[in-house]
Amino acid sequence: MFPTTDDRRFTTPATGNERQMLYDMLRAQRTTLTLKCADVEDALARRSVPPSTLSLLGLIRHLADVERRWFRQVLAGQHAPPRFSSQTNPDGDFDDAVPDPASVTAARQAWHDEVTFADAYIAAAHNLDIEGHDTWRGTVSLRWVLIHMIEEYARHNGHADLLRERIDGTIGM
Repeated sequence: MFPTTDDRRFTTPATGNERQMLYDMLRAQRTTLTLKCADVEDALARRSVPPSTLSLLGLIRHLADVERRWFRQVLAGQHAPPRFSSQTNPDGDFDDAVPDPASVTAARQAWHDEVTFADAYIAAAHNLDIEGHDTWRGTVSLRWVLIHMIEEYARHNGHADLLRERIDGTIGM
């Protein structure tokens, strides 16, 4: 149930530079999602608690859109509409997650692309006080977005725990 000694996700320093600590924690949460979604390609879209459409594939799609929203739209100010949901289909990230291999590949690539963009944005930022405007929260800083992203991943990794256990009994990842 507890991480093994070779689990490097949470072994970064617990003191020091604030940006590095926030980034390391976000990276650990992202790695946790990757582990929970590994080696179950055919079951990624399986819904374990009907009528909920929650699935591991839906989580990948959702978190790709979340990364895109906060880093591309809000902080970088880009016109970057969500990839998997819309105003007319707000739950498309989950509802439209199907076990088609091409859909799985596209979702994984989209998530990877958004994480890559976010990582580059974080690395290039002069400080954590850089601000962007969000229609929901108003003015937000990079610091706030990093904290929010850690919370977002942690919450959804809890969902992923339950989904993965239901798929193949795997726990403690």
